[in-house]
Amino acid sequence: MAQYNLNINGKALQVEADPSTPVLWVLRDNLQMLGTKFGCGMAQCGACTIHIDGTAMRSCVYPVSAVENQKITTIEGLAEGGEMNKIQKAWLELDVPQCGYCQAGQIMSATALLKENPNPTDQDIDDAMQGNICRCGTYTRIKKAIKTAANS
Repeated sequence: MAQYNLNINGKALQVEADPSTPVLWVLRDNLQMLGTKFGCGMAQCGACTIHIDGTAMRSCVYPVSAVENQKITTIEGLAEGGEMNKIQKAWLELDVPQCGYCQAGQIMSATALLKENPNPTDQDIDDAMQGNICRCGTYTRIKKAIKTAANS
């Protein structure tokens, strides 16, 4: 076990964890931040997507030992000034979620896309969202919400 100083959603937090523990489990088990979901455990489904220094990363395979001194943002930290960001607003406006399980990861990937490319093409969206699996098949609504947010 080791002590880690983490910057999560703009807050300095200390956790004790084995260095190989995935960030996902530190968030969920140590910090009770349950918005980031466990899906496959192999970085293949995207349910566990968070931002590390602004880049969308799969937290289920990223060890806590690799994130000290980096800025971590989870779905709980996306609100801007206490208000939902434009992706979150578009998600609600277009009623994107069905079961909702994958949506935190979808929103995290979409937010990273729009920060990098504020006016994405359909191909840009497909490329950025590849690997975020939605078992309910809401891909059309996801793409529409990303376009709506990009145009807002």
